[in-house]
Amino acid sequence: MSINLQKCKEEYLNNKSDITKRIIICGGTACVAQGSLKIKDKFIEKLKEKELPVATIIIEESKGNHVSKSGCQGFCQMGPLVMIYPEEIMYCMVKVDDVEEIIVRSIEQDEIIDRLVYKNPTNQEYCPHINDIPFYQKQHRFTLSQCGYIDPEDINEYISLDGYTPAKEMIANYTSKEICDFYTESGLRGRGGGGFPTGLKWEFARREDSQEKYVICNGDEGDPGAFMDRSLMEGNPHSIIEGMIIAAIAIGASYGYIYVRAEYPLAVNRIKKAVLDAREAGILGEYIFGSDYSFDIEVMEGAGAFVCGEETALMRSIEGERGMPTAKPPYPSVKGLFGKPTVINNVETFSSVPLIYNLGLEKYNKLGTENSSGTKTFALTGHVANTGLIEVPFGITLREIIGNISGGVVDNKGEIVGTSFKAVQIGGPSGGCLTAEHLDLPLDFDSLFSAGAMVGSGGLVVMNNDTCMVQISKFFMEFTQHESCGKCTPCREGTKRMLELLEKITQGKADMEDLEKLKRLAISVKKSSLCGLGKTAPNPVLSTLRFFYDEYVAHIEDKECPAGACKELTKYFITDKCIGCTKCAKVCPTDAIRGEVKKLHIIEQDKCIKCGACQKACPVDAIIIK
Repeated sequence: MSINLQKCKEEYLNNKSDITKRIIICGGTACVAQGSLKIKDKFIEKLKEKELPVATIIIEESKGNHVSKSGCQGFCQMGPLVMIYPEEIMYCMVKVDDVEEIIVRSIEQDEIIDRLVYKNPTNQEYCPHINDIPFYQKQHRFTLSQCGYIDPEDINEYISLDGYTPAKEMIANYTSKEICDFYTESGLRGRGGGGFPTGLKWEFARREDSQEKYVICNGDEGDPGAFMDRSLMEGNPHSIIEGMIIAAIAIGASYGYIYVRAEYPLAVNRIKKAVLDAREAGILGEYIFGSDYSFDIEVMEGAGAFVCGEETALMRSIEGERGMPTAKPPYPSVKGLFGKPTVINNVETFSSVPLIYNLGLEKYNKLGTENSSGTKTFALTGHVANTGLIEVPFGITLREIIGNISGGVVDNKGEIVGTSFKAVQIGGPSGGCLTAEHLDLPLDFDSLFSAGAMVGSGGLVVMNNDTCMVQISKFFMEFTQHESCGKCTPCREGTKRMLELLEKITQGKADMEDLEKLKRLAISVKKSSLCGLGKTAPNPVLSTLRFFYDEYVAHIEDKECPAGACKELTKYFITDKCIGCTKCAKVCPTDAIRGEVKKLHIIEQDKCIKCGACQKACPVDAIIIK
């Protein structure tokens, strides 16, 4: 028996009408790790103690205060986060001990607690409402619009916001060709990194004559510092399921897989519950929505191999084989899972699909740029004042993201220093570095490609002037070399040799011939590797060579690290600011510092192991690195 979506929506909204306040506690991984679910439990406990009406789910008897969790609200730097509706008050860094005060002052007395709201460090103004906070003002939360609001484990709330209506209407009113054409016209491009037109990919699979076809959601997010897909699976799993249903109708598939890495236990649990709830409601399984169409989904947990993010390796893993890529063509749309036509899109792509239908093509096409429509989520990390999950329209510049949304670049002590921006790594290990000259470059698929970078899955790591770009290249090369499946020689051996050369450079043991070898190897690996992992592995090296060549030369010829970050090339010196307090000498583990009380001290370089203990102990910042 299929659920009546309109009736469910009306009942939910009618039951919700007696709710006066809604308290939403962020239930994303970052906030959960800081105790947000304990805060949620405390709200329920204290409201009951005060004999105030409280509801944890919306049913007929619900009234008073609705306490629920959401997915990631984005402002991870300030978690745990608590939202109070309808006023849209956001409280930051909330602790369990703050709950009673919030109930008394904000729930009972409608007051705002200044000490718990975000304070803008630029002008020292309090920002009590979510729209007052600069972090949110420049964003356009489209895919994430429901992620920080709805309860991800309540299918009825998703339905109340017109969830599953697009899928039902497309089954009833659209042919498979019309669905493919609709999403081709939308300009939606894959958000997993490649940026291939979604509607066109579906059309290729639709044309194939096969009794069996498959739809796969790639949730094997593995880029260092990336958590966009994880947050969507945790915060709005039903949107992903609905996107897969629409894709299945478009190509004629009867079965789908959501492939998610096991390291995401919260995402796994919520997506599994969503699948079960959708199946129970007749939205998945046989004759969905009461139609003659059948489609079901299985959730499969991956073991965490980065290469399984590559579509052919992912399919091998689902088939029970070792996750290793295969040559293309044939492409999955022709011969994919179990040799049958298959559509693979990532989490963000599928989540966008029903939202585009509800918004309409005309409005959606106004978002973004001509060739990159819509929005993109990014995991904003690194040397910035505010880290977190953001969503911006394509065409926005790095200057707007770093200057406004992130709150500015910070030094290694966390102080905002507006002029210390050095570079941003975009696209994770597969992407590249952009510099100050790219701050006004519009962020879209084509512009980034022309600059030697890529959107990738959406990692955005901002770096200040104290960052060594050679070390950054080495960090990403260590990652990709470790994650190489070893199937093809260029990737297996090439990344290993590149890593060895980068280690020589950071240790001051390389010469200029090694630098030329590094460049030749990078180009060779990029051109001849079998899959996307190998083809993009050299990108961080090639982009840093392009924009920070002098930094490589300094490591080789001058035996110096300009950023003072490479341990083997740094030297600690005591300047004239020394007051002779002897604190540095007391903490030095090798007795490398000598000098009399109240007189200038010196460091014996042959004894110094460059541990940095002296610099941390110095009360007057008299010790510098050269």
